[in-house]
Amino acid sequence: MNPSMFFAVFLLGIQLVLVSSAYYEPATYSREQQEVPASSYNNIYVPKEQGEVPTTSSYTNYVPKEQQEFPPSSYYRNDYPKDHNDDQDSPHDDHDQILEGVFTLTVPTFLSEYHAKKPSEDDHYSLSSYHYYQSCPEFEYIVSSKVKEWVGKDKTLAAALLRLHFHDCAVRGCDASILLNHEGSERTASPSRTLRGFEVIDDIKSELEKKCPREVSCADVLTAAARDATVEAGGQYWTVDYGRKDGLVSDAKEAESLVPMGRESITDLIEFFQSLGLEVDDLVALSGAHTIGKSSCESIQYRLFNYSETESLDSTINPKYADYLQRKCRWATDNYVELDAETPTKFDNEYFVNLIFRKTGLLSTDQLLYSDQRTSNIVKTLATNDRSNTFYQQFKKSMKNLGNVRVLTGPNKGEIRANCNFVNPRY
Repeated sequence: MNPSMFFAVFLLGIQLVLVSSAYYEPATYSREQQEVPASSYNNIYVPKEQGEVPTTSSYTNYVPKEQQEFPPSSYYRNDYPKDHNDDQDSPHDDHDQILEGVFTLTVPTFLSEYHAKKPSEDDHYSLSSYHYYQSCPEFEYIVSSKVKEWVGKDKTLAAALLRLHFHDCAVRGCDASILLNHEGSERTASPSRTLRGFEVIDDIKSELEKKCPREVSCADVLTAAARDATVEAGGQYWTVDYGRKDGLVSDAKEAESLVPMGRESITDLIEFFQSLGLEVDDLVALSGAHTIGKSSCESIQYRLFNYSETESLDSTINPKYADYLQRKCRWATDNYVELDAETPTKFDNEYFVNLIFRKTGLLSTDQLLYSDQRTSNIVKTLATNDRSNTFYQQFKKSMKNLGNVRVLTGPNKGEIRANCNFVNPRY
């Protein structure tokens, strides 16, 4: 090829490259065009710092507002229509304005509980809802059916089983030490004199020993029975984790000094619950178990006839209610009075409504929950019947917390009793 023709071809090639680059130049976009629109899901809570998890409700830093006027107690009842939908006006829509001083209890989600859990040295032996999945698969069925049978015959046993569980966990943790029946055991202490439900636990344990001998601890039986008793009384179900061992020691003196008797100050109760690793909201929510059950006249006579040097009657009691109690309890200390005067056999939040509007807290510690600034706003919150069922959700959370107090796990701690009344023989 002669030089002039080569040069012409070379120039034609350059022109073609320039033309093609004009057609295939990559598109450029502005910064606004490049950004991906934010997802609507980004409004879900995002921790401020990596790994930070929102904590559950805390009352330490709260400064209560002035006492406000509250509507009649019927306002707190769940009386909106069954077919209520969010587009209709509801008599409860103005709760936020009326209940300014009311707490919002944060019921933890699965995610927050997962992140908040701290690993421990005993994680290998930690509690699990699947603990008896293979070793005793009928465990929960046997417990629930037995509790249903007993409570069906005597409805007062639901409250009795709840109280029995609390007394157990209050001393040495949830280790079934309250069930040991020997001289000087917790069972013989004065706070335990009116405890009932031992025969229910014995019946359950006897059946379990037939199906899966030496597999299920008495501590787990009592914890599960308390849950199922709540359900039988109208409360909500919650998942119980298992794997507790039974304790080897039960001392009446410890029960005498530790178990609350209904005359304590709120400070005493808060300190006691903190010693168990529980919070103020656990104290108030678990007190809601007084929505069912009874107390003896002996435990309240001082409020009625010998309250102080200047008052024979506790002036915080509703006068009409006080008159009723004085007539019922003047001569018979072995009489019993319902802890919830309105719905004594139904597990609901009427107990808290009573404290606010009727001043009918039977024990002094009941009524003090509303008069003390550290707990009164929690009482107001649990008295409301909102759509998230705050009381039921908080009660379930607090019962799980109670059931995990100082549990014995692992191969070198406690034992699994063959009979809940006695420790296993040592050979």
